[in-house]
Amino acid sequence: MFNKLKQFRDLRNKAKTIQGALAQESVEVDSRGVKIVIDGNLEIQSISLREDIARESLEHILKDNLNEAIKKTQRVMAKKMQEMGQLPNFG
Repeated sequence: MFNKLKQFRDLRNKAKTIQGALAQESVEVDSRGVKIVIDGNLEIQSISLREDIARESLEHILKDNLNEAIKKTQRVMAKKMQEMGQLPNFG
């Protein structure tokens, strides 16, 4: 029983270490007047909008840029976890 508790504590500590390392990473997507910065924990750090963006296209641009930022962040997270030995190298 104590061995299982130790394994759980070790796993929790590894998860905290990984989460801290990922929080230090950030990804920036800057396209069509919308700039989004997102960290490795998938938290948006900032959104900047150019003032001359047409209101009717803003929703589409935001959606595209957010999706791209999330994809980039996921790639960064996978690479970071591989470097830390938490994921096998698939490619």
